[in-house]
Amino acid sequence: MDMSEWTSQLRRGILEYCIMLLISQAPRYGYELVTLLENREPLSVTEGTLYPLLRRLQKEKYIESHWKESESGPPRKYYSLTPAGHQLLTSMSVEWHKLAVSVHHIQLHKGEEVQ
Repeated sequence: MDMSEWTSQLRRGILEYCIMLLISQAPRYGYELVTLLENREPLSVTEGTLYPLLRRLQKEKYIESHWKESESGPPRKYYSLTPAGHQLLTSMSVEWHKLAVSVHHIQLHKGEEVQ
């Protein structure tokens, strides 16, 4: 098995969720998201991956953006969740929890049923 391909597929599936989690905590600009994810090495992402994802989320009306002046350079485009984005994030969180609990159960009990 090619571990890099497996890891890539796993990251792709969780990246959108992590970006929405970060945006839900506070409005964020693109480079800030890249930096925050870079600090969590398995989730690190390039701007070339991030910005198309942000554009898609904005087109689907899950996030919105606004420009804000920066004290150290040009204005920055900040992203925040819309009401639909909050609903999606809630649904994603429920699914993530169910998935994580199931995987953890299999790890602990090696797939055997426990009463």
